Amino acid sequence: MKALYIHAHFDDYEFTAAGTFELWRRRLGPDFAGKVVVCTDGQAGHHAMTRAETGRRRLAEQQASARIGQYEFELLTLPDGTHGREACLTLDTPLLAALWKCIRDFEPDYLFCPPVVADPLAGMHVDHEVVAQAVRRVAYMINVPHAFTPEYPADERRSRPCKVPVILNVYDTYMTGANGFDLAVDVEEAFEAIQAMTWCHQSQICEWLPWVGRHAMSPPGSAEEWGRMLRQRFQRKNHELGLRTRRALEVFTVTAWGEIPRPEDLRRDFPSLLRHPGSWQRLCRRLRRWQPW
Repeated sequence: MKALYIHAHFDDYEFTAAGTFELWRRRLGPDFAGKVVVCTDGQAGHHAMTRAETGRRRLAEQQASARIGQYEFELLTLPDGTHGREACLTLDTPLLAALWKCIRDFEPDYLFCPPVVADPLAGMHVDHEVVAQAVRRVAYMINVPHAFTPEYPADERRSRPCKVPVILNVYDTYMTGANGFDLAVDVEEAFEAIQAMTWCHQSQICEWLPWVGRHAMSPPGSAEEWGRMLRQRFQRKNHELGLRTRRALEVFTVTAWGEIPRPEDLRRDFPSLLRHPGSWQRLCRRLRRWQPW
């Protein structure tokens, strides 16, 4: 099992899919490989450090999280050797090329990324939306070996097939009111690991987010206090999505951007999948419309 997570920022992974990856790691051991790719340099999200200081600190925080979660981490490098600029990520050929190479090099079974914002009334983060659109646009090109050989030269007369993953959207806090889900994974047993990984990002949860005021939160004074705040965050998400439980859940939406999965494959592969009849039945009907087996 290989799972690839692609998102815009340092800490996006921990708040949306870290529990599911942790369950896979615990259940599958050496048969699981998880990788997290961040598409921006992390230099814009702080109020009291320079851009360079912010980028270095946020990178170190992500690396600390990776050590706890035992996943591979990559800061996406564009073909010219630079990194995407936070708050200014652009949907352009260099970004598409870099994602194409990243996906082809890893060949995941499942690829996780942010959703495309369809509701004009929903909020959005520009970097999240660009990454979502980029993954969607590059999805068909994953198995097109010459799509970006101008950026990444190769022998164009000798090609091999490349695995196309199932592509899923993660929950997006900035789309409050417009989020949905197909799969709800009970990650309660991984809550302490999620708490530890998110606590690595103290420049965010202890400094930037309380200062910017977007999330109406006070700075946590300890890891234990942060654990209580994180629990409340999960419960607010459950309430928004109509999930009547106080357990920690992560939710995902299946797209037709990549491989179309069979319902039984999803049930087999996803650990601790919550039995939510309405969402599961809707998903099965949709998958059969897309690919009538």
